[in-house]
Amino acid sequence: MTTGCETQATIARWGEETFGPATHPAALARRARLELDELIEALERGDAAEAARETADILILLNRLGATLGFDLAEAVDAKMKVNRTRRWVAAGDGTGRHVD
Repeated sequence: MTTGCETQATIARWGEETFGPATHPAALARRARLELDELIEALERGDAAEAARETADILILLNRLGATLGFDLAEAVDAKMKVNRTRRWVAAGDGTGRHVD
């Protein structure tokens, strides 16, 4: 049992100890896609507690993917946000949008 906040390293170690090494990084991405479907179902039902659990499942898998591929997920998000902040965006009207450059 860990104390304090989980890190990418502790999550990756738990995943490997529990499930064994990922046979391919795409296996983790496919599992994350299944968890995303479960998140959507929870949101459609209005079940915020289940949505939180499914969101956590997705983040756990993405942290394992980062460890498998040798990148830090938090650093990748920071780098991507720097790119996003330089782009021009068009709002879709539903809280999402797309970049136009």
